[in-house]
Amino acid sequence: MYLRELTLHNFRNYNRLELSFTPDMTILVGRNAQGKTNILESIVYTCTGRSHRTSRDREVIRWGEDFSYIRAIVEKNIGKNMIEIGLSTKEKKMVNINGTAAKRLGELMGNINGVLFSPEDLSLIKGGPSERRKFLDMEISQITPRYFYNLQKYNRVLTQRNNLLKEIYKNPSLRKSLDIWNEQLASTGAYIIHQRSDFIEQLMQISHEMHNTLTFGKEKLDIIYESSIPQKAGVEDTAEHFLEILRHDEQRDIERGITLKGCHRDDIIFMINDIDTRKYGSQGQQRTVVLSLKLSEVDIMKRVTGEMPILLLDDVMS
Repeated sequence: MYLRELTLHNFRNYNRLELSFTPDMTILVGRNAQGKTNILESIVYTCTGRSHRTSRDREVIRWGEDFSYIRAIVEKNIGKNMIEIGLSTKEKKMVNINGTAAKRLGELMGNINGVLFSPEDLSLIKGGPSERRKFLDMEISQITPRYFYNLQKYNRVLTQRNNLLKEIYKNPSLRKSLDIWNEQLASTGAYIIHQRSDFIEQLMQISHEMHNTLTFGKEKLDIIYESSIPQKAGVEDTAEHFLEILRHDEQRDIERGITLKGCHRDDIIFMINDIDTRKYGSQGQQRTVVLSLKLSEVDIMKRVTGEMPILLLDDVMS
């Protein structure tokens, strides 16, 4: 697929912008702070419904305005897709897919697939576990929309369970209602764990070869999925084990007021020649790992969807 048209209105520093592209490579050239990254950010919005730079939609709305609008048209092997996103300081986010309003954000996933490589991606290695979980969640959601829905459900259930844990600490009689949330968290979480594990296995196979090529055979990249819930052979078996762990740790969770184990605690470890890159890798090594991962994402998306995703390179000289 390739991006054919992009229209922005009141997005970041742009009052109005209309761009047309060809299937060939496009290079954006300009001085610092002219809005090159803003254009890439708007394209990311059409892929995932959110920014890679901020969690608050209102921050991308042009200063002094109440709304922002993004429209992208992509050409695919099976036709074209048009995505429209409206952001407002007063209303909820609006998403249209080929002229039809989406009822849920998850409907957006898979219509436009993109992979972004930016200087901020070093946080994937240097940052905390939440950065690496975000990486997994966004990439898997683009190729498996069902994953996105399960992730949303898991986060809702987790919030409800944590709120209940705090209430139980003050009113122990509420404890009998905890098992309802335990069961929902375990069943949804087990699906997420298996999807993450499968994706990391694919990522490992491709990025291992990719990294070997980029380093001229001098470095071996390994990726380790670290979860507080051991994965069993099947999703149901993992869910059952997850539930056992939640019940076993109930008292400790009540005392702390949070759910201490689950896929919201997952992490990924990147090893170069059996050494933890986050702790001991140089900045050059960390950057090469990220590049290997991003190029591997492109390969995975192409294999799964049959379409080459849009590759976005921010600050290509870095």
